[in-house]
Amino acid sequence: MVRTGMMRGGGRGGMGMGMRGMRGAPFMNKKSFLPRHPFDLTLAEPAFPRVSTAPDDSVLTTALLKRSQDLTPSQPEQTAISNLVTKVQAVLDNLVVAPGDFTKCQLDEVRQVGSFKKGTMMAGHNVADIVIILKTLPTKDAAEVLGKKVEEDIQKSMKTEVVPKAEAIALEYNEKCFEIWNSLARVRCLIATVPQNIRKLDAEKHLDFKVVQSHLASIRHARWFEENAHHSTIKVLIRILKDLSERFDGFAPLNPWICDLLAHSAIMNNPSRQALPVNLAFRRIFQLLASGLFVPGSAGITDPCEVGHIRVHTSMSLVQQDECCMVAQTLVRVLAHGGYKHILGFVENTTVAKEMSVWDGVVVSPMEPAYEKPAEKKDGEEEDMECVEESAMEEEDNGE
Repeated sequence: MVRTGMMRGGGRGGMGMGMRGMRGAPFMNKKSFLPRHPFDLTLAEPAFPRVSTAPDDSVLTTALLKRSQDLTPSQPEQTAISNLVTKVQAVLDNLVVAPGDFTKCQLDEVRQVGSFKKGTMMAGHNVADIVIILKTLPTKDAAEVLGKKVEEDIQKSMKTEVVPKAEAIALEYNEKCFEIWNSLARVRCLIATVPQNIRKLDAEKHLDFKVVQSHLASIRHARWFEENAHHSTIKVLIRILKDLSERFDGFAPLNPWICDLLAHSAIMNNPSRQALPVNLAFRRIFQLLASGLFVPGSAGITDPCEVGHIRVHTSMSLVQQDECCMVAQTLVRVLAHGGYKHILGFVENTTVAKEMSVWDGVVVSPMEPAYEKPAEKKDGEEEDMECVEESAMEEEDNGE
């Protein structure tokens, strides 16, 4: 339910507007849904030409680049993860071409995905992801046997090397994948199968259907990113968005794929179709989120890797959508009054999103929730059509 007098993001896309002359018509009982894009000054710039020169924003640009550099893995981290990925990839490629006496499962192909592949890894999170597509059905025991085979082959390849203790590898399993790791880096091997096997999956025998689907989706995401989001400014903004999602609770639902699409849209979706400077794109993200980009009724951002016009923010609950917008509405005002150091983390103070703060005599008070989760649903009561929209995109925790 929405609190009286409180509507986030321009009345949630103007869904409350009636249709003139249609009152009482029999088909009016069925709700119609017309998503709307929130006001975006960048897209509307031709209609609102600037009357004065743009202010000097070089200080923010420098701060953004400095923060991105701080969030980028160090050279030793990059070397450690690259070495481990090379070893795992070599063993898996050999199993694709020449499996020998390994018959527990058949490998079709191996793809690197996630942040390592995209070049958006975060410092302190030295994890790479590889998707293994099987020709056979992905049984749970096959994944375990494959993991042991990969570990054994890597151990054999390292017999002639002098291996430091920190680089000694180990093997772990979970319900989604097996992991080859050492004290410096970790490679997650995500199991999937060819598309024609998807409908044959049995929950009791095979890996979870949604897990396999999400692994296949990560391949589409990596391919799309390589083709469309290779600009260096996009990668800078992605790292900063990931950091914001870790430090501000309201941004926590922004998973890596949403961060990728949000950064790409903020930089490339403009009338000139040329990359915006990172400072303008950074400000634009807060403006869009604050105006209701990710609330019900908003067109949001369509997932380019799914069919059916899926809006990526529908993977978030209504409470999460409201909190994301609420935090953005507070931080956009903090940013407007020069509080970028607190937002970026140079000054570790995330309370600016929750508590009142003063900036050169200007008081910024945090916003209050506009949405309250209903206590319970009455019998026969229909769900709001915006609440029941399904998203084919699974939240990715695959290190993207």
